[in-house]
Amino acid sequence: MKLLVTRPEPGASATARRLAALGHEVLLLPCLSVKTTAPRLPEHPAALVVTSGQAVPALPARLRNVPVFCVGDATAAKLRQAGFTRVESAAGDAQDLSRLILARRLPGLHVLAVGERQGLALFSRLRAAGVFAVRRKVYTVTRLRHLPDMVQAALAAGAVDAALFYSAETARAFRALTPPGTAGMTAYVLSGNVAQGLEGLPWARIHVALAPTEADLMALLA
Repeated sequence: MKLLVTRPEPGASATARRLAALGHEVLLLPCLSVKTTAPRLPEHPAALVVTSGQAVPALPARLRNVPVFCVGDATAAKLRQAGFTRVESAAGDAQDLSRLILARRLPGLHVLAVGERQGLALFSRLRAAGVFAVRRKVYTVTRLRHLPDMVQAALAAGAVDAALFYSAETARAFRALTPPGTAGMTAYVLSGNVAQGLEGLPWARIHVALAPTEADLMALLA
């Protein structure tokens, strides 16, 4: 199949390599670009909360021994590769992450290291449940404004079989580009929340991964 990969770099290229190894043709369209900020994080938090692997490069080395709760196994792997020693994955979505944090009930300040406008619902749930928490923006996200000519032409010609979507923000950014040709395409999405981001575009089919992991997403392609 010819597949459109919409996630930001460097994840887009990594996914493209995995798909190519499975025999697929890949067209890259990173709908978001991510830029790390220089956040001022508390000196001695009780825990870090990470909802995306995009946050990992912004986390300082001095916090590597602080407990970290993260949304999924891929993010957990990035944290461990960066030297974080006390990482626990919710292996799911933001609701699973909130349940994990509430089950552990660590005393003290929880720092949500998130992107711009990200983590608001999670923050509200934690605060409502009595968790002492703050949000800190550690990266910014910019949407792609126009479809590149090559991608526009491929979509308009019906040359793309399917597209992969890893986040609701990416799905919404893709929808805002008013892409042609989606009525003849299949969307493979990481979760139901991601699928909601595609509402308003016609699709031949939308398939949701059994669990919100890349392995489960790619299993849909088999």
